[in-house]
Amino acid sequence: MTDTTLDEFLECFSARAVVHDRSGEIATESLEDLRKAGYLGLAVPRNIGGQEIPLSDMTRIVAKIATADPSTALILAMQYLQTWAVAQSSWATPAKDRLLKDILDNGTLINALRVEPELGTPSRGGIPQTVIRKDTNGWRLDGRKIFSTGSTALRWGLVWVATAEESPRIGQILVRLDEPGVRIEKSWHQLGMRATGSHTFIFDNVFIPDDHIINVVSPSVSNPEIPQLGRYHALLISSLYNAIACSARDWFVKFLHERVPSGLGRSLATLPRFHVVIGKLEGLLLSNKALLQSGFTENISEVEIQQVKRLVTENAISAVTRAIEAIGNPGLSQNNPLERHFRDVLCGRIHSPQGDAVLESAGRDVLMPSTR
Repeated sequence: MTDTTLDEFLECFSARAVVHDRSGEIATESLEDLRKAGYLGLAVPRNIGGQEIPLSDMTRIVAKIATADPSTALILAMQYLQTWAVAQSSWATPAKDRLLKDILDNGTLINALRVEPELGTPSRGGIPQTVIRKDTNGWRLDGRKIFSTGSTALRWGLVWVATAEESPRIGQILVRLDEPGVRIEKSWHQLGMRATGSHTFIFDNVFIPDDHIINVVSPSVSNPEIPQLGRYHALLISSLYNAIACSARDWFVKFLHERVPSGLGRSLATLPRFHVVIGKLEGLLLSNKALLQSGFTENISEVEIQQVKRLVTENAISAVTRAIEAIGNPGLSQNNPLERHFRDVLCGRIHSPQGDAVLESAGRDVLMPSTR
């Protein structure tokens, strides 16, 4: 795939993003464009016939799409992240290869389904209430998952569960999301990233074959997730939200050149006070560029990569906020994209790792290094 191919999509993706932000529906036509062009299967490993693109290419593609349509970009980011995680996993069954082949050949979408109403995000610990029980020929799944990005467009889910045993084991299972007993409750009515379709999945006595039990272990033994998953997630998410800020900056610059108040007789771009504002935005985005580049170095620690996610997200939010503060009402009008960029970029804070957890981890790393 080439950047030229992707560039051809951006104008129509941007136009669709406005419509789907209002409707709250996934831009399935944009996902279909990406599927036909082969973008949905780029993370499939070479031994299956895929291109196995590196993280640097994943972040570049996701960021480029995010400048036009952040919601579609987030669905794609999750596609790359979970495809990579499946490929890297020790889950050695024929179902693994069938799944990866389905993604490659058909561009089918996959995402991890982790968050629950009572549990919240698993990154903060706890036992899921979504459970599997042993059945005669396999397992049965019951429970619900909220904030499921891409819900109505997904075929496969990596569902975070606990076993219904005296000492529960925890981990992921693979679920085909068009199976009997799976339904979607439309619950995503958020301020921003509205077209991600992050609705609720409800599982009612869903049959799960034995070879779809990916990695379910005792919580005291190990973390069933791939060790590098957090690093990949942090950089993909950071790149996406930084791209929203870059898109906001571009619109803001264009607005300043085009806005010519009658009392001034020249564009706002000629005024020193706006030079200062743009200078501050450029500084924030330059910091983000350096931070994101640092994330690809081998010597950066897990604590530091979490700080990269936090800092890039906060800088992106600050950049868009400063643009709105500088121009007032036009920045908050739905007739202009800056208003949507502002709502979307705020959502960067809710992705794991969240700010308070990052700061606690970073502080503990300095003050109590022996507990690492």
